Amino acid sequence: MTTVAVIPVKQLEHVKQRLGALLSADQRQRLFTAMFKDVLEAVTACDRIDMVIIVTSDDEVAELGRAYGAEIRAEPEPGGLTRSVTHIAGQLAGESVSRMIFVPADVPLISVEELEIVLDGIGLGSDPECLIVPSQRLDGSNCMVCSPPDAMTFGFGEDSFRRHLRLARDQGLALRVAKLPGIGLDIDTPEDLRQCAEELTRQALSTHTSRILQEDGISQELRRAG
Repeated sequence: MTTVAVIPVKQLEHVKQRLGALLSADQRQRLFTAMFKDVLEAVTACDRIDMVIIVTSDDEVAELGRAYGAEIRAEPEPGGLTRSVTHIAGQLAGESVSRMIFVPADVPLISVEELEIVLDGIGLGSDPECLIVPSQRLDGSNCMVCSPPDAMTFGFGEDSFRRHLRLARDQGLALRVAKLPGIGLDIDTPEDLRQCAEELTRQALSTHTSRILQEDGISQELRRAG
């Protein structure tokens, strides 16, 4: 049985634009790259994941992914998260991969322990199975495990957690839900970033994200803005 982690990443020049009021374009790219590294380290350290695939059309992202031993596959045209995940899920199903775990690149508090919880939630039985980790606000889909990879129809975007619940119900598919604090915190807004910084400090974690928050003065800026 093979488990593949899939991390779609768009062009770096377009990342985290909702943080534009707080961070410069260069800061946003450095922050995103740091978060991406933390995600890569977690998925590559999880011994229940056999392969990591980065779906991207960005050369810098591809180079970083290869440095962590990930396979690079091109983003489909036209792009977008739903199309990318659907495209790769179809490919993996055709390659007889047992299950796919979708992980976004902007969940810097992710841990191997949480990944193990998520993967334990899918029993790899004969029937199609899926599990979803919602965002903390229950409006996004921060992680999905599907066995087989194309077990369900994907519909990312605004309010995707509830959309995926509806899609699973319409397909007659049992969809499990696991609420996890690390994977559940994706970084889109200054408030998300503030919460992440506070949690990194509380846990005294030394990560790529914690270091960039200090080195770029982002933690100080968050304190001033708050």
